[in-house]
Amino acid sequence: MGASQSTPQQDEKVFVPDTSLHFSEDVVHQLVDHQASPEIPHDRQLSIDAHIRSRIQSELGRLHQEEERVREEIERALEKENLDRERSMAGEESASEDSSTAGTVKSSAALMGDLEELRQKIEKYHARQSSEDLSEVRAKGEEVVSCYKSHPTTTLDCWRAVEEFKASVAQVEQRYVNSLR
Repeated sequence: MGASQSTPQQDEKVFVPDTSLHFSEDVVHQLVDHQASPEIPHDRQLSIDAHIRSRIQSELGRLHQEEERVREEIERALEKENLDRERSMAGEESASEDSSTAGTVKSSAALMGDLEELRQKIEKYHARQSSEDLSEVRAKGEEVVSCYKSHPTTTLDCWRAVEEFKASVAQVEQRYVNSLR
């Protein structure tokens, strides 16, 4: 019953063209050779691969050059835009300079000077931290630690070392506050 549906139909359809087709002998031989061995010869495959690689490399080089050119254009445009914005803001500042000095806009050179001044202050701060005052505090702290290690069960015996540490910290804090005045 269902056998007729599963068997393939043998209806062949043949189309007859109105015009005749003629192929050159080279095309016919190439098709016959290709049909006989569908594999591309190794030498031909190597030359095709080399050609493709060279085209890819040249396209990559062109794309890299184009990318660099676009990047340079963007950088120039952004730099020009920033300079224009800075000039316009500086112009607004000079126009309103006599009314108020709060919230003034500075140029790049002024900002770089401020940054350098901050760097110097930070270096001074780090230099103060490594001063002899801190070495005294560190020594007192090490005395507290060694006392606690030598008296693990009776830590209250280390009260003198702790008080000396607190006093040295207070002295350093007081000197620092006085140096800021």
